[in-house]
Amino acid sequence: MYFEQNHNFELGDIVYVLYRNPHAQDVAQVQEAAVVENPNEPGELNLFMYDTYYPLDEEIAVFPTEVEAMRAYNYHFGEDGNLYG
Repeated sequence: MYFEQNHNFELGDIVYVLYRNPHAQDVAQVQEAAVVENPNEPGELNLFMYDTYYPLDEEIAVFPTEVEAMRAYNYHFGEDGNLYG
């Protein structure tokens, strides 16, 4: 399975990420995020979701469409998002 890391995201794009719940690391979901400018580093792009800025780098699986994100999600986590069952 591939991650859409070579896509050139632009300011204002709506993207989809595979997001792991920080309180339950064995649960994942597809989450919509916006590509925004980093408020502390003008010109640098970040992801914005859950009222938090995240770096737009290879550490986060980012997809241009929800369909692509759901395919990766189902491949890696199964349809219920539970890694262990």
